[in-house]
Amino acid sequence: MCFSAGASFGAGIVLTGIGIASIKKVKQNKQLAFAGIPLIFAIQQFSEGFLWLSFSNPFFSDWQGPSTYLFIFFAQMVWPLWVPLSILLLDKREERKRIEKILVIIGSLIAIYIGYCLFAYPLQANRNGLHISYPQPYLEDIQILGAVLYLLVTIVPPFLSSVRRMWTLGVAITISYLVTIIFYTDYVVSVWCFFASVISVSVYAVMHLINTPPDDLMQNRRFNRSVFKMG
Repeated sequence: MCFSAGASFGAGIVLTGIGIASIKKVKQNKQLAFAGIPLIFAIQQFSEGFLWLSFSNPFFSDWQGPSTYLFIFFAQMVWPLWVPLSILLLDKREERKRIEKILVIIGSLIAIYIGYCLFAYPLQANRNGLHISYPQPYLEDIQILGAVLYLLVTIVPPFLSSVRRMWTLGVAITISYLVTIIFYTDYVVSVWCFFASVISVSVYAVMHLINTPPDDLMQNRRFNRSVFKMG
């Protein structure tokens, strides 16, 4: 996350509330993984909040290493697997599920490889003004391939899903990535995760649509239109 510890903690608190509300919408166990996305982002933002504190407060200096590894664990190991898997569990169309299963396999391979790298190589975080960078020289040889595969498993699944309005999540994530790569090139991991965590608020909206019968949605739209005309 860019800016400050306060911004990270603030985002974490908001996401916790949204995550709890999303989980309350769950009616089937297969919906839990998707509904829990805001809560996972909340943990990730809290970890970077403590990382910010470790840079400025000696009391939290021992937290720098664990916070760095925890943030990267979620950013590069959890999401490549969690995003396609959570969307796969919601889908009901077999032809789409076949493609989504392939993305889950790719995401699993990414998670395994990053897990190996985190175990085999040292990891550090650097504060540069209002941003945090996570230099990972051990990924430089596969930087382009890794970026393509990561984007494949985190951006494509919402567009493949047959769930109502799921595609809007994909559009939002794509736009946030483009903004990040253009304006925050050296801080993509941190800044894009912040944008994506804010966008994950839409998970609540998708959960609402999943568990609201189409007839009820139509009645709500008609009611809203009638109120608008009366106004």
